[in-house]
Amino acid sequence: MQPSISDALTYEIKRDIANRYFGFRKLIEEDSLALSDKIRQYSVILEKRISFDLIRIYILLRDEALIREFLALANLPEDIFYDPYLTQSATIRQRVFEGVRFRGLTKKGCFANAVIDCYERLVEHVEQYREKFAELVASQALIHSEIDLFYRKNDLSSILGFLRSLDDSAISSIQGGLEPNLAMDLEDKLKITPPAPINQSLPVIPPLVPLSAIHQQLKKIINTAFKQQSPDVHDYLSTKTLFARHAPQ
Repeated sequence: MQPSISDALTYEIKRDIANRYFGFRKLIEEDSLALSDKIRQYSVILEKRISFDLIRIYILLRDEALIREFLALANLPEDIFYDPYLTQSATIRQRVFEGVRFRGLTKKGCFANAVIDCYERLVEHVEQYREKFAELVASQALIHSEIDLFYRKNDLSSILGFLRSLDDSAISSIQGGLEPNLAMDLEDKLKITPPAPINQSLPVIPPLVPLSAIHQQLKKIINTAFKQQSPDVHDYLSTKTLFARHAPQ
């Protein structure tokens, strides 16, 4: 039996609606996956740099009161990557300082320069992180707005109602064999979920105070920390200081 013109038109309408909806859904899913990949990439490359910079400073300052004073001075949250264990572990110290260049002719000079150099790197890395974070927020917002625009132009309730009016079997073809009780929430199942806000995956880090603005206060913290530092760190700095005497600056 040959399909009627009405059946053919109904089929074309269904196909056009399906192509438009599922084609858009695929594009959004691809954009969301690309965004997730960037979040993972920036988490590894940027967040880890920042955590290592901070852990180095925590180890050098050691005292929790001095660390909190430094965080307030730099405009950083008190709990950012901080754990008292970090300042006590020789294994962590060796790992985070591996490959780091030290400069100075004395232990005190080497110690002070180590903190200052770490902070200058931290300022640079936080600035890079914030730029990338803003890019991710913009990408997430763009995907969200594209979904909103699509639904304003393609109201899902109206589409499903229209398909029902064309043919009661139209919905069954989209449902793909769903149980009757599950078919009732078909509209919810077909909705496109936008990516979650970026701050649910990556921390929000405020801009740091430039070194020039806190140099004197930071020096006071460094001098106090050097006097309170443990002998093993002093010994560790001695080996680095000897290296720095012969290393090109």
